[in-house]
Amino acid sequence: MESQQAGVAALAREIEEFMAAGGWDQPPQLFALVPTAALLDEQPELAGQLDRANPLTPVAQEALPEGDLAEALGRIAWPDLVIGCALAQEIIVLPPGSESELPDIAEADADSLRRAAADHPRRTEARLVAAVLRDGEGACAMRLRGMGGDESVDEIVESPDLAPNLLEALKATLLP
Repeated sequence: MESQQAGVAALAREIEEFMAAGGWDQPPQLFALVPTAALLDEQPELAGQLDRANPLTPVAQEALPEGDLAEALGRIAWPDLVIGCALAQEIIVLPPGSESELPDIAEADADSLRRAAADHPRRTEARLVAAVLRDGEGACAMRLRGMGGDESVDEIVESPDLAPNLLEALKATLLP
């Protein structure tokens, strides 16, 4: 189980690095996690691009529809070949204790909260990748943009606890 967790964490890092190569200001991107051997059996022309030693390969999916991400995820169903999925999205991270500086959550709509977070003077832009397998194993990797006063240095944080709600939403897309 631990090696599978390490495998999911490695996939989250691989997807984050793939997204980082495209720079910032990208829309959310969904990935199917597919057994490499099965993918190569179906598409042998990929043999030069994929390493059969990697048990899983992330496969980028078509763009998600505009609008509410939770709603889009709620409409996804995967074929049996897909044994996991991952989502990369850019987010705003606020420092601890800054919740009191935001509008009252009970009274504010999601767009108001997003705008308030985006306008917060101590916000940090980040890219979050959450990955899960059908068996429930999950991992997250997050790149914090330009940390420590140096705009050119990004910090990477890894923990399955970074986005538990997103991991649960992704797991739900894998249910039969």
